[in-house]
Amino acid sequence: MPWKGEKDPYKIWISEIILQQTRVRQGLAYYERFIKTFPDVRSLASAPEQKVYKLWEGLGYYSRCKNLIASAKYIHENLDGKFPMEYEDILALKGIGPYTASAISSFAFNKPYAVLDGNVFRVLARYFGIKIPINNTQGKKIYGELARQLLDKKNAPEYNQSIMDFGAVICKPALPLCFECPLQKKCVAFIKNKVSQFPVNEKKITQKKRFFNYLIIEFENKFYVKKRTEKDIWQNLYEFILIETASFETDEDFLKTEIFSGIVTRENYKINSISKKYSQKLTHQLIAGRFFQIHLKKPLLLSEKYQLLSKKEIDKLPFPKFIASYLKDKNVSLNLWK
Repeated sequence: MPWKGEKDPYKIWISEIILQQTRVRQGLAYYERFIKTFPDVRSLASAPEQKVYKLWEGLGYYSRCKNLIASAKYIHENLDGKFPMEYEDILALKGIGPYTASAISSFAFNKPYAVLDGNVFRVLARYFGIKIPINNTQGKKIYGELARQLLDKKNAPEYNQSIMDFGAVICKPALPLCFECPLQKKCVAFIKNKVSQFPVNEKKITQKKRFFNYLIIEFENKFYVKKRTEKDIWQNLYEFILIETASFETDEDFLKTEIFSGIVTRENYKINSISKKYSQKLTHQLIAGRFFQIHLKKPLLLSEKYQLLSKKEIDKLPFPKFIASYLKDKNVSLNLWK
């Protein structure tokens, strides 16, 4: 991976933020595009936010992107563009927690801070047979202290990278290579034949289900779009006209609802297409829905939040993965009235 052995704190920071909640295989392409487009703090801090969000499109967890922009601007405007070197100063940046602060401190500045990612949690839990959940307050405290005790303070970067790689290559989540593992003779989980039971997680939070019906409404080759500004999912991204319903209704029933007829009158529109069902899993929510492509004979009377934009203008906007997946579907196009 290009960030292995990297000493530039900016590049380490970008890689760590991208890899939060993102698999390495997916994150690699984003990292390479990000570094190419924004090679340093100044270029990221000076870029239009819409351009940054567009580059982030598809990664999800957009608060990461929001915090990335805020921290870049802070470093550029208040620290003369120089990334802070002290752990406490790094930790104070928006979007940076103990793990990321430790990673930057260790890899960029050779500071003796233990990096505790998912791979390290798993190695420690299995080797010591720790039954305390890794995702509660007590567990994080215990694992953090254990990681600090085990850290090779004279060679912190090498130690941190090694134990992370060990968890990724040998002590894998599924099908770990226990019979090739040099630590098997002292590994509690292996000795007790309970490798699959570690690490322990507390029960996951039940996901809230939401049903989104998007109206892709076209008038004179332009479409109604607005920016999401409310404190909800996908803040600062763009969307078409949204009608959220309590359940996933049939196409026929949805088109008979008062809220739909309150937006478009029967004599003013024609439906070009209705999509299949799309879905997206978020941490605490499950989004399901579909897209209605509609042509209007007369413009709508909507709030000032909505803009009428051409397809070319829409292509430059950042959309949630839910919408982007639909727009990028090879079987979908923004059908214009002919």
